[in-house]
Amino acid sequence: MKIREIMTEDVITVSTNDSVEQCARLLQENNISGLPVLDEAGRVVGIITEGDLIRRVSRVKAPGYLEVLGGLIYLGSPKKFVDALQRAMSLEAGQLMSKKVISIEPDQSVESAATLLVEHNISRLPVIDKKGILRGIVSRRDIMNCLYGSKE
Repeated sequence: MKIREIMTEDVITVSTNDSVEQCARLLQENNISGLPVLDEAGRVVGIITEGDLIRRVSRVKAPGYLEVLGGLIYLGSPKKFVDALQRAMSLEAGQLMSKKVISIEPDQSVESAATLLVEHNISRLPVIDKKGILRGIVSRRDIMNCLYGSKE
């Protein structure tokens, strides 16, 4: 079976300049756990999940360091710390979104989608055509319903 047969075509999305509060409201009101973030041309440039919103309010842990001869040697990555701090202070979707988006094409198999979800420990895959335009979204629930039958 192909992804196009099980995907949700009417996808709720946000743009990069939508507020973080608007993203949270859309997730809650629609009982979904993630939103694709689109540019002006309808291409997926990121994704915002419940996890991103929760991490935004969690404590940002600074990397450990050693002070040697008046200098600092970081035991962790200062860049990761700065990135986490910037995301925690973000006000817009474009600042908070995860930019690494794992996606799938409409003609790929359900088994391919299941494999991607498991390998990357994610809950949803934007369905993107060859031009990079969002055509739908497929979730773990969609795959479960396909493999084991829907209760609807």
